[in-house]
Amino acid sequence: MADQKGTNVPTSEVKETNGQVSGELTFEDKVIQKIIGIALEKVDGLLQVDGLLQVDGLLQVDGGFFSNMAERISNSDNVTNGIETEVGKEQVAVDLDVVVEYRKDAQKIYEQIKKVAAEQVKKMTHLDVVEVNVHIEDIKTKEEIEQDKKSDEKQSDNSDESDN
Repeated sequence: MADQKGTNVPTSEVKETNGQVSGELTFEDKVIQKIIGIALEKVDGLLQVDGLLQVDGLLQVDGGFFSNMAERISNSDNVTNGIETEVGKEQVAVDLDVVVEYRKDAQKIYEQIKKVAAEQVKKMTHLDVVEVNVHIEDIKTKEEIEQDKKSDEKQSDNSDESDN
């Protein structure tokens, strides 16, 4: 190939960018944790992820209620509680500590967690979830979760009164 001055340049050394810009896309662990935290709302029988309760299809912080998705998303620390990730350039590994509902199939819950986590992470980031480790810390009835929630609210109210 000849340039305008007549010098021969081998084609293997010619770099045409065709308008492409080079660079790299990376994700903080917290971003992946947030995606997974929101996706876990779809898992039936999952009652709690380390401090987050699932009530009526929404993950809620113990002692507090997320009234809508926007409020919940803006409070990313709450969504990511109990979710640990290791994010590489192409792959993600996930560790979760959870509480599941009594009389629900733990294996099915585990499979649902893997499925929704992998689907949502792939859809949003194009990263592959290659490992999901779920540690079931406890099994509770919905009634026990409600009692825990009421107890936490009482403690919160009592601490507010003692602050005054």
